[in-house]
Amino acid sequence: MSEKRLLLGDEALALGALHAGLSGVYAYPGTPSTEITEFIQNNHLAKERGVHSRWCTNEKTAMETALGMSYAGKRALVCMKHVGMNVCADPFMNAASTGVNGGLVVLSADDPSMHSSQNEQDSRFYGKFAMIPFFEPSNQQEAYDMMADAFELSEALQLPVLMRFVTRLAHSRAAVTVHEASEENPFNPDKDLSRWVLIPLNARRQYAKLVSLQARVEGSAAESKYNWIENLDTSKKCGTTFRLAAEAPNLPTAGTPAKRPLGIIAAGIGYNYVKESAPADIPILKISQYPLPAAKIKALAASCEKILVVEDGQPFVEELVKGILGADYPVIGKLAGRTGDKANTVGRMPLTGELIDGVLPRMGELTPDSVAAALGVKSGSVYSPAKNVVPRPPQLCQGCGHRDVFAALGFIANEFPDSRIFGDIGCYALGFLPPFRALESCVDMGSAITLAKGAADAGMFPVFCVIGDSTFTHSGMTGLLDAVNENSPITVIISDNFTTAMTGGQDSAGLNKYEAICLALGVEREHLHLVVPIPKNMEQIKAIIRKEMMYKGVSVIIAQRECMQTLARKLRKHKNERK
Repeated sequence: MSEKRLLLGDEALALGALHAGLSGVYAYPGTPSTEITEFIQNNHLAKERGVHSRWCTNEKTAMETALGMSYAGKRALVCMKHVGMNVCADPFMNAASTGVNGGLVVLSADDPSMHSSQNEQDSRFYGKFAMIPFFEPSNQQEAYDMMADAFELSEALQLPVLMRFVTRLAHSRAAVTVHEASEENPFNPDKDLSRWVLIPLNARRQYAKLVSLQARVEGSAAESKYNWIENLDTSKKCGTTFRLAAEAPNLPTAGTPAKRPLGIIAAGIGYNYVKESAPADIPILKISQYPLPAAKIKALAASCEKILVVEDGQPFVEELVKGILGADYPVIGKLAGRTGDKANTVGRMPLTGELIDGVLPRMGELTPDSVAAALGVKSGSVYSPAKNVVPRPPQLCQGCGHRDVFAALGFIANEFPDSRIFGDIGCYALGFLPPFRALESCVDMGSAITLAKGAADAGMFPVFCVIGDSTFTHSGMTGLLDAVNENSPITVIISDNFTTAMTGGQDSAGLNKYEAICLALGVEREHLHLVVPIPKNMEQIKAIIRKEMMYKGVSVIIAQRECMQTLARKLRKHKNERK
């Protein structure tokens, strides 16, 4: 029995996993992936079955724990945003060598255009790097359907499977036909213990097995129902046609199949944009499962004079297609090329050799307009915001405890022109913007403490760093241990708002444990302070900061005040319960 539901892309992925017999989801919140785990946490079927759905401390622990569930024979899902792939890279790569027992799907939600991210990383490179199968849905229906297929393929090949998603699909809705849920796998721990012990002797054997599986990995993509060619009709013949002299060597003879002027390879969401803009009869190879189906690519190339590659993210497919077809075949897309090699024009070839950019933008996400422009269907943008609307920069919420932290810290820092304040990933990164203009850095999760330590090692003084509670447990604790081991002269402010606020208020892994963690890491009791960042405590906080910055060693100030958003939700819930 099937039914239709209106689902976000993230919700379609989550429901697809549940209906595929999921036993556990392991994740650290990060836009645009957060709603996947939240959907499972609130789903009645997941609650009824007791599907594990607690947040993990970071992406590495999520990947390792999911691998443990797979070891026991159950199906597990790992969710993260694209930068989380860097955090879990060690167990992710080694999972390709150990293989899996129960199905294991690793989902990476990429963020082209950096709507809420610090880079435009493309996770498909990780799939190729690990030599495992990977999927890229083009719409919400495929997102739902692919989950079952991904788990089945994972168990058939005994390999983890990567699923790559993008912001525009994650946060848009569509009607999705859903089916009855499958049962969970039975508890069935793997009996082949040696493959899980990657000492060199076993690791070499497992890597050889991974290499030997590549033919099956490639074959699964070549035969995939998610990769197809449409509108490729080579039955039409062409006679002698006048062309430019420069193109004469490519002139087909009478009676041979006519080559189409252009073929398109469209990956993932790019397929939707192509279907919106391209002529109805243009040949298209749609790709949503990798590795690339080389035979289908060659078939398209044999029938078309050139190929346009449309993909969201980096020119991953474009580079591989160039390798498959060779340097002489014109492939166009995001990469720069020379106009004289027929590589970067959709229409008539200019007779020059100047270096030009690709026909699609190298930066940012694809849009229907950018694809239409590449096809020569239209130029310029059809979207024009109101001229009198001025964009409002993001800012910390009124009443946010981070505001008082920056107010106190900024006051002291201004007394020392050479002082520096290193920041981290979280709401408090807005301390870089007016009115605070306080932060000197925001590089990656947990970097505030280590950057501050490095600057102090170089002789900088005074040095402060600000890190949030969830970020501290995610990847800041090890940096603090480094600083403690050398007693580095830095002042660490842990701005604790009792939640993972930037992604919507998920659980913070170290809630009510930060003082104990710091003491356990070796921070001296007399240089560890708890404060409440509110205006009436401002002078006390300033005095503590001023005192601790003069200490020639590690000091930690934990500023504790609940996030205004989560507090407001609690009060509303309490009010409704009393009615």
